[in-house]
Parts: sequence; C-alpha cells; structure tokens
Amino acid sequence: MNLIIQGLNAVLAQQAATIQSIAQMSGAEKIVPINAKAVRLENVQCDTKILQAIQELCLVEQLDVYHGQTRQLSDFKLVAMDMDSTLITIECIDEIADMQGLKPQVAEITEAAMRGEIEFQESLIRRVGLLKGLEASALQKVYDQRLHLSLGAENMLKQVQAAGLKTLLVSGGFTFFTDRMKSRLNLDYTHANVLEIVDDKLTGKVIGTIVDADEKKRTVEKVCAELGINPQQTIVMGDGANDLKMMGIAGLSVAFRAKPVVRAQANVALNFVGLDGVLNILTGSPS
Repeated sequence: MNLIIQGLNAVLAQQAATIQSIAQMSGAEKIVPINAKAVRLENVQCDTKILQAIQELCLVEQLDVYHGQTRQLSDFKLVAMDMDSTLITIECIDEIADMQGLKPQVAEITEAAMRGEIEFQESLIRRVGLLKGLEASALQKVYDQRLHLSLGAENMLKQVQAAGLKTLLVSGGFTFFTDRMKSRLNLDYTHANVLEIVDDKLTGKVIGTIVDADEKKRTVEKVCAELGINPQQTIVMGDGANDLKMMGIAGLSVAFRAKPVVRAQANVALNFVGLDGVLNILTGSPS
C-alpha cells in the first residue's frame, strides 16, 4: 500500500518537514516525487489509528492524502462526472434562483439535499417550483456570467481523453448547461433534467424522468453497457449524497470538495487540489 500526498504548492520544496513526518509515521520505505506538487510514499504500514492521524495532519496542512494500492490509468475506460460543484464551481439552480431574488431559499434546500437530509427528487421539485415565471434568458445569463470550470477540470479532461477514456457528464442539474458543457469540452455523453419552458418562461416544472441518485447510477451502467465495459473500469467523480450510488459501482470513486458523507465513502477525497489531482493517483498518467 502507498500514500499519495499532494497539495496546491510544491510539497517537497515547501512542506518537506511534513512529508518526512508522514513518512516516519507510516513507516514508508521510500519517498518518490510524482511531480512538484505530489509525492508517493511507498510500502507504508498504516493501521486505522495512524492513518487517521495522518489525515488530520494533512487537513491542517491543506494537503490531500490517498491511501491505497497503485492504480493504472489504463485500468479505466470511462470518467463519469457530476456537474454542479464538481465539474463546475456553482450550483446552477442556486444562481438561476438568484435572478428571482430567491437564492437563500433555494440554496438552503440544495444544501440539505447534498447532505442527504432530504430526497433529491423532492428537493428538485421544490426548488424548480420556486422558479416559475422566470424569463428563460436567465439561464444564458448564468452560463455567461457565473459558470466557471473547477480547478484542474480542463487538464484532467485533456489527459483522460488523450489516453482514450470516454467521458460522461451526468447531472441533477439541467440540460441547458450540460449541452453547453458537452460542446465546450468535447464530452462523449451527457444526461440531465429538462426544464419546461413555455412562452420563454420557466413553468416551475421538470419534463420527464428526474435525474436523481438512482438515475445517475442507471446512466453509468447504461453507458458502460454501450461501451462493453464493466463499471469497475469507471472513475466516478461527485460531491453530494445523490452521487453516492454511482460512485458505489465505480472502480475508483472521487469526492471533490465534497460533503462529509461523500468523503467518508469515496476511494479518493480531493479537498484542496484540483480535479486533475486524480491523475497523481494513477500511474501512467502525465505528471
């Protein structure tokens, strides 16, 4: 088993003492630089207590730590991603609501759903209902003015696509945004909710099947079947409770800036580095 330690800055140059301390705590045989911002501690001996102490130290030092066996990028054929607060930095529905002066009310429901406190379908119906009467042009304003890719997203996608992996964006958000992400980032598959629009205004309703946790899982399974691969050949990235079911069938699950319930169940938690931090865990990835 190895430890992968990575941060936003040059870890060996700026946090050498911390890395040495973790190496001693874990009984690592060797410290191997992956790149300026990541190192691999090889053949560590970590029981639960030691690992918890290392994780707590890394949290204080704003470092991300992964404990596990060496994985190869070539082991995977598909990367499946949540959109809001994963591939992009915002929750689109919260920003749409802000156009109505309703962001606090909608954001409160969003947060409760992401923590798993209320069912996603119920939360989406309640939130979309609050948008009734909003001009559809507000969606484009959100895209143009507020939507930003998460740190490391473009580099991660560039590297996995170059390696031949397919990409899937599966979102509890809306097709207005996933369609634009598909074109902008050359994604292979997308699936999201369809907002009903009549006379250029939102009706407060969603058309068709709501993309909740079960639908996300079904979508990953469907794409895997189309590609003729096993879900274990999939990397799944998410941040909220409604991502857990699709993360649960993945070969590698990645919690990005995630809620505690998600971090606890994921194989990898990226709290500080960008989405491309996953590449440092996979040998055969570009450094």
